[in-house]
Amino acid sequence: MTDIKEKIEELAEKIMKDTALQAQFKKDPVKAVEKLLGVDLPDDVIDKVVKGVQAKISVDKVSGAVDALKKLF
Repeated sequence: MTDIKEKIEELAEKIMKDTALQAQFKKDPVKAVEKLLGVDLPDDVIDKVVKGVQAKISVDKVSGAVDALKKLF
């Protein structure tokens, strides 16, 4: 389970740093994740990874927004 969590964090980080990957992830998250992993996973597995990456990116964006707000005060 830890390996999957680490992989999700790694994928989210790569996507957040690359605007082309962000665009691909928004358009077709399954293909973007499979491209980054270099493997074609079963649908049930890839869906869980995609949802994990989406959640991680959302959390990181919210965290960044909160940090930016804190700097204003």
